[in-house]
Amino acid sequence: MSKSSRSNLVVVGGGNMGAALVGGLLASASSPVDPAELSIVEVVEARREVLKTMFPTVNVVDEMPNCAAAVIAVKPQDVPAAVTRAVASGATRILSIAAGVTLSTLEAAAGDAVAVVRSMPNTPAMVREGASAIAAGRHAGDDDAAWAESILGSVGTVVRVSEAQMDAVTGLAGSGPAYIFLVAEALIDAGVAAGLARPTADALVRQLLVGSAALLAQGEPPADLRAKVTSPGGTTAAGVAVLESHAVRAAFVDAVRAATERGRELGRG
Repeated sequence: MSKSSRSNLVVVGGGNMGAALVGGLLASASSPVDPAELSIVEVVEARREVLKTMFPTVNVVDEMPNCAAAVIAVKPQDVPAAVTRAVASGATRILSIAAGVTLSTLEAAAGDAVAVVRSMPNTPAMVREGASAIAAGRHAGDDDAAWAESILGSVGTVVRVSEAQMDAVTGLAGSGPAYIFLVAEALIDAGVAAGLARPTADALVRQLLVGSAALLAQGEPPADLRAKVTSPGGTTAAGVAVLESHAVRAAFVDAVRAATERGRELGRG
């Protein structure tokens, strides 16, 4: 791609999350980006070849093209340099999906004339079921926040928060998939211990999580859904009582708190 051409959007970094965003933008009927004006900057040659196969209509390049806006999807330590290059190439809007990189760091690299939005997506974005939060910088208006929402909305749900809440979002939604996967592991092992073949337990647990998530997506409060399954004196009540006796709720609270604090530490570092 020549330096004289201009892309509406450049995704800087073609890893899993960057590719997930591109896939979502291409699949979304309401995508704010024309595929012909979308580029991915990826410095690793082997990954570029993979991306070209995945997205044949997208420009996949190794250098920053001229652009109007950029999504920064590189490792945290590489973010400031990537932001500076994007701005130098014409970007007036920056959306960062790098964990722990603060708005002040982003704005220092971008300069005062650039609207910066910090976000925290999670890995289910790779299947367009992500949960993301955004925090707008000092120079970002409502239209800039709406633009960021339109990008991340192509791969899931987006909420707006203050930057002070972003570490809590990281501890809850960013790390949350790992908590759910750990629950899945434990339930499969429990099914095996109760006498089921592992493939049987695996199939049952996967579907019970998918089905339970579908029920939650309808909007009914989790406590009400749990009560519907938990008949007084029944089998579920016996199982829930054991979980409560082991302080499972408190363990999740502590896990989110620990992940939140770790996010703060990484941000300071």
